[in-house]
Amino acid sequence: METKSGSIIEEVVKLLSGHGDAECEFLGHHEQLLPSIEKLEEVVELLRSIIFPGYFGGPVLRQRSLHHFLGVRIEKLYGLLAEQILSVLHFDTENNGSTNAVEDAAEAARQFTELLPDIRKKLCTDVKAIYDGDPAAKNYGEIIFCYPSIRAMINYRAAHALLSLGVPLIPRIIAEMAHSETGIDIHPGAHIGDHFCIDHGTGVVIGETCIIGNHVRLYQGVTLGAKKFALDEDGNPVKNLPRHPIIEDNVVIYSNANILGRITIGKNSVIGGNVWQTVSVPPNSRVLQQKAVESTFTDGLGI
Repeated sequence: METKSGSIIEEVVKLLSGHGDAECEFLGHHEQLLPSIEKLEEVVELLRSIIFPGYFGGPVLRQRSLHHFLGVRIEKLYGLLAEQILSVLHFDTENNGSTNAVEDAAEAARQFTELLPDIRKKLCTDVKAIYDGDPAAKNYGEIIFCYPSIRAMINYRAAHALLSLGVPLIPRIIAEMAHSETGIDIHPGAHIGDHFCIDHGTGVVIGETCIIGNHVRLYQGVTLGAKKFALDEDGNPVKNLPRHPIIEDNVVIYSNANILGRITIGKNSVIGGNVWQTVSVPPNSRVLQQKAVESTFTDGLGI
């Protein structure tokens, strides 16, 4: 005799396994190889140990063993990355049915591996920028070990490189790993120059179409976001339009400032804390919050 609970379970299974729900038609990848969050986390840890050996991934016992240390990890990184890129080429419906998916995945992994020295060079400039701009930083090692912005930038620079090679999905996954770990949200599509510094970092948001120059410094809570979205005739957001700010060289943006829309902050400018900026400013500008009005009230008057 069928139990009441068994009947309910059967009915729920039938509803969840059906394909008639138009609102959930995107759930159709059951038979495809899906990307693995666990393996991509391993990719990130390998990347960190390759970029900054000894700081991540265990000690390098002696200088002459560094070659072997890096070789083992880069070979493992290449294999894992090729596997995961293949999975997203299957997952991405635009690439379904490609007869060259295996070769394409291997080639993308190879090209990314070739970019590792350039990625490390940029990250070293980021470490230097933090050290030069933070009196609390005692040495470079402290920055690499402790500062969340460096962990976020490792993920961002790797994710940006993968995105530039046309790899779908994985760049966003890697960027969101850093977001979860550090509270710093950098879209992999953003373009960020060298000597980039995020001080403290919590709550920083950098949007997809941002362009950031060299020697730029952001403090916690800064948002480089969009002011509004363009909509198509059906009311859906238009994708890939430039909608985030351009920050030129040598700009400093202090905590909790909101820089919104496709505006330009000219080089050598300073944007003060808590500023809401939606219009461009020329080079060498100083934009500050209006001074607070000080008054005396009694019994809660004025609130």
